[in-house]
Amino acid sequence: MQVFDSEIIIVGAGFSGIGTAISLQKAGFSDFLIVDDAGGVGGTWHWNTYPGIAVDIPSYSYQFSYEKRADWSRTYAHGNELKDYAVECVEKYGLAEKIRFNTTIIEACYDESVNLWQLLTAAGEKLAARFVINCSGVLSRPKWPEIPGVASFAGVTLHTARWDHSKDVAGKRVAVIGTGASAVQLIPEVAKTAASLTVFQRTPIYCLPKPDFRVPRWARAALRHFPGVQFATRIGSQAFVELTFPIAAHFHTILPMSTAMEDLAKRYMRNQVDDPCTRESLIPKYALGCKRPSFHNSYLTTYNRRNVSLETDGISYIDGQSIHTINGETYPIDVLILATGFKVMEPGNMPTYTLKGLGGLEQAAWWGEHRLQAFEGVSVPGFPNHFNIFGPYGYNGSSYFALIEAQSRHIVRCLRHARASGSNYIEVTDEANDRYFADVLRRRHRQVFWQPTCSAANSYYFDQHGDVPLRPSTTLETSLRSRTFPLSSYRFDRRGSVASS
Repeated sequence: MQVFDSEIIIVGAGFSGIGTAISLQKAGFSDFLIVDDAGGVGGTWHWNTYPGIAVDIPSYSYQFSYEKRADWSRTYAHGNELKDYAVECVEKYGLAEKIRFNTTIIEACYDESVNLWQLLTAAGEKLAARFVINCSGVLSRPKWPEIPGVASFAGVTLHTARWDHSKDVAGKRVAVIGTGASAVQLIPEVAKTAASLTVFQRTPIYCLPKPDFRVPRWARAALRHFPGVQFATRIGSQAFVELTFPIAAHFHTILPMSTAMEDLAKRYMRNQVDDPCTRESLIPKYALGCKRPSFHNSYLTTYNRRNVSLETDGISYIDGQSIHTINGETYPIDVLILATGFKVMEPGNMPTYTLKGLGGLEQAAWWGEHRLQAFEGVSVPGFPNHFNIFGPYGYNGSSYFALIEAQSRHIVRCLRHARASGSNYIEVTDEANDRYFADVLRRRHRQVFWQPTCSAANSYYFDQHGDVPLRPSTTLETSLRSRTFPLSSYRFDRRGSVASS
């Protein structure tokens, strides 16, 4: 009789893994193990500690609905508070003893003979589980730019996703490559102490004012002691998040909010920057919403500092001391900061390990042939007993916590039904997956991404097939679907003979 290490293995101890584990516990599933390659919980908020890091949606939406925190210090919490929140959740729900750190899963293979997933770690250890839940997220693997010579730079090189706090940028000649969400937060902080800062921009980003302020003590007391205040704050925060992305992006042809907001956004941006050339270089040439806008109150005005300059010519190569642009300019630097983001929709990042299902089929190869797709963003045919929190067409662009709660609810419904029916084999049917994929494709024409004005956005939302695997629906619909999708969408069976160790 084949023995497994845990009935369920959760890959990832970020908020996805934490939320999934809590959902499993609440549903009566206790035989699970969480593995993570980091040395602590928090996922994105464990790895990302660069100066200025903060959440980009209101704190009151960036939390579990059942574990609302009343004492956020700011309306947009800084990274250390989010890390603390992850630790608090782990402690409150007694998850610490179920987590194994410094354990990197590099491969998961489904063994049909015993109906088990065999997982291989980077250290060569083998783990077995009946069910695997991928909670590895997509904001965990740093993306290095494909620039000749980037690895040959002899000075200090820092990536925003792996910040080294022992390195000091004060008084140094600094270059930042990238102007995405991380760069928008980082650049104002670096500019305060650097001797000079040159920002290399490929594609400008919309940067809007951020209603970020310190929450006064009396307000925190009201949130803590008056449920009505907390409820109202949560509703207002959720409405703001929903309007600024899911509705604006997915219902663009029905309710063109982004078009109305675009002129206001550009007017605001122009009012922030003094130099006319720099000002126009920072204004996007694509429509608002084609890529996720950033919110910051001092990013744009940072370009008014005498020690900050913007370079929009492409980089030709990097040598030991300098960055060279395609127009022949040379920029000698001491510190190179790569704010080039993550491998989001790229192959090998979703999941972060090689996944082999029925017949040894690799999921990456299947997606390469059939395009990225997953039923409700959770399950893929041919990969039984394997579930995703962040799968194609699962996330709609609102709070990650809304996604985590919806997808973990979906998974728990499957596991509960399997337990009740005496099943240990769960696989989404081809028919259910095909219907869902056809439905999301049918809806996508109304999204802002497919308008001609998005052609110059260079957005990471687009995958290698030219698709945007974001769920074209509201957060409410996503939540309802997780509660009501037909269980007949899955094949439940009993296979193999497996016992727990």
